[in-house]
Amino acid sequence: MRIARTFQTAPAAVPKENTAKYLDSALDATGFQAPDWLVPDIEDGTAPDMKAEGLENTVDRLAGGVEFPGEIWPRVQWAYDDERLRSQGETEIRTLVEEVGETLTGVVVPKVGRVADVERALEVLAGAEADAGLPEGSLELSVIVETAAARSDLREIAMLGESGRLAGMIFGPVDYTAELGGRAIDGDRPRWDGLLEALSNEASANDVVAIGGPFDKLFAERAGVTYYNAPAYADQVEREAAVGLDGSWSLYPKQTVQANRVHMPTVEELERDVSKIERFDAAKAEGTGAVTVDGQMVDEATFKNFANTVEAVRTIHARHPDQTGEVYDDDLLSRALELDTDWRR
Repeated sequence: MRIARTFQTAPAAVPKENTAKYLDSALDATGFQAPDWLVPDIEDGTAPDMKAEGLENTVDRLAGGVEFPGEIWPRVQWAYDDERLRSQGETEIRTLVEEVGETLTGVVVPKVGRVADVERALEVLAGAEADAGLPEGSLELSVIVETAAARSDLREIAMLGESGRLAGMIFGPVDYTAELGGRAIDGDRPRWDGLLEALSNEASANDVVAIGGPFDKLFAERAGVTYYNAPAYADQVEREAAVGLDGSWSLYPKQTVQANRVHMPTVEELERDVSKIERFDAAKAEGTGAVTVDGQMVDEATFKNFANTVEAVRTIHARHPDQTGEVYDDDLLSRALELDTDWRR
């Protein structure tokens, strides 16, 4: 399993004394504030007149490597219908790969169109990798699905995951809604539940990570008090987790904390499924034929649901033992780590 609970974009340059302030903060994050995927944002998160500085900041902060517990995925400029932006994106990809390619997991390309456009981005990345002298396949590509063309070719795009270089598909609801002529009735954009389900399905079929779109209503107001809009964001993340998305987009450290926790099995879920696997093993050892646990007959599909919970915790623990140590007690965590989760044993 690949850990991708949080996809946090951090503006690569902002109009402050330290223009890399938010990028620095994200790189220094610890605990549940540390995203699984950190995205230095040279695209929409950085003002047009600061793009060049954003690229410089990203290269400067990542040069020589960084002690960051997650993956690093800069978002470059791109647009399937704008040759100028694609050209800028190609230049940014080549610069990033040449200067800090060994520090990156890959790059994020936004506003892709049909499958041919994604193939073009893959070719640019492969060429930059070769020119930089990096081993073939060192870097991966993730794309933001936010156009009608990309939605129409979603299955074909996802199938590029078979190449081993396409790693993720992220939903971009703002541009998608605008391109379709959708309306924000009463201030709320459509949820696009059908698209999210399709994204989850195609990503799962092709071993690609699927990530939900941003929630930009960071703050709400009631009775004259402005507060962080935690409940509404948690609702969105829970909907995304329920349909099988691997992670959620974060715009803010508090959102990262929430998404990291929602996409992490609770204590109750882990205890339940560890216990079920343990009791399944005990019943199977007795040679009773069909095995039931809590009155439920356990077949391969049922067992895999139990195992998925355990494997998710193991994956998180491998990268963030501080997080698992904070949530689970030592006994439960040890039981989860020691279990045999292979149904075929």
